[in-house]
Amino acid sequence: MAKLDGKVAVITGASSGIGEATAEALAAEGASVVVAARREDRLSGLVERINGNGGKALSVAADVTDEGQAHELVRRAKSEFGRVDILVNNAGVMQLSAVEKGLSDEWRRMFDVNVLGLLYATDAAVQVMKEQGSGHLVNISSVAGRRSRATTGVYSGTKFAVNAISEALRQELLEDNIRVTIVEPGAVATELATHITDEDAKENLSGLLSLDILQAEDIANAIAYCVTQPERVSVNEILIRPTQQPN
Repeated sequence: MAKLDGKVAVITGASSGIGEATAEALAAEGASVVVAARREDRLSGLVERINGNGGKALSVAADVTDEGQAHELVRRAKSEFGRVDILVNNAGVMQLSAVEKGLSDEWRRMFDVNVLGLLYATDAAVQVMKEQGSGHLVNISSVAGRRSRATTGVYSGTKFAVNAISEALRQELLEDNIRVTIVEPGAVATELATHITDEDAKENLSGLLSLDILQAEDIANAIAYCVTQPERVSVNEILIRPTQQPN
C-alpha cells in the first residue's frame, strides 16, 4: 500500500519546477493531487501524465495572490475529494535586484505571491484541516530565508517572512494535529532565475548556477519524505543545498 493512499494534496505553483515534480512524487505515493497555477495549459499535461500512470489528479487555474481564488482552490479540492490533508505552498517568484534600484513593482509582486499568496491558501486549508482533525502544511522557503546578501534583500525578506509565519503556525496548530514544515532549497534548476530583470543581479547569480545544482525532483523527494512520516513525527525544517554551494 502506498504511504499516501486516501490522502489529498493541494500544490500551488504546479505548472513547472518544484511544484510539478512534487505533484508527481505525491501521486506516486498514492495521494490524490490538486494542482494549481495560473498557466492552465501547463497543468493539463501534468494531470494527463499522473492520471495516465494510474494516479488521481485535478487541475485548478488559480492566482494565489487573489484571496478569493486561493480560497476557491481549497474549496474545490474538498468538494472533489472530500478532504485536504496536505497543502504545499510552492508558488513563488524571485526577482533579485539591489534595493537602491527601486524596482517597487517587483517588490510588491514578490510579497504578493511569496507571502500573501501563502497566507491566503493556508487560511482556507487550515479551516478544513481543523474540521477533519489533521493536516500538513509544507511551505517552500529558501536558503535566502536564513541569510540575506547583496541583491537578495527583498526576496530574502519574503522568505524570512515565510519562516516566521511557519513557526508561528506550528505553535498555533499543535493541538489541532496539523504539522508545519519549512523546506529551504539552495540553487535549483527551475524557472525562478528567469524572473530576474536586473542584469547585475543575474551576473551575481551566474557563478552559483554554473555549479551542479539541485533538480526539482530532489526537493520533491524531500517533501514526500516529510509528509509520509507517522503523525507523531513533525519534520519542522529541511535545508537542502547543492553539495558545491558554499552558502
